Amino acid sequence: MHELGVVFYVVKDVKNVAEENKVEKVNSVTLQIGEVSGIIHEYLIDCWNWARKKEPVMEEAEMFIEQIDAVTFCEDCKKEYGTVEHGKTCPHCGSEHTYLVRGNEFLIKEIEVV
Repeated sequence: MHELGVVFYVVKDVKNVAEENKVEKVNSVTLQIGEVSGIIHEYLIDCWNWARKKEPVMEEAEMFIEQIDAVTFCEDCKKEYGTVEHGKTCPHCGSEHTYLVRGNEFLIKEIEVV
């Protein structure tokens, strides 16, 4: 379960931002997670709910997740399509000369403080 390791990095980054800005309490953290990032949202939230209690500045902070849909680009027909629905093969022309444009990101989008 790599979600716990990911949460440790998020907690560390949020704690550092809070300290740099002299914030006493973090209310929430919003993450943007790619659809094909391999992160299981439920596991991430469970890990967050455990880890946040270890840091006084964020012990009551909620985590919100926004999904970034996975999109693939076809180099042959120059069209984009949904990666999860069609995989590597372009549904428009059948080409496999494709690459992922977005959908594997993991970003801290917002930190809400008191």
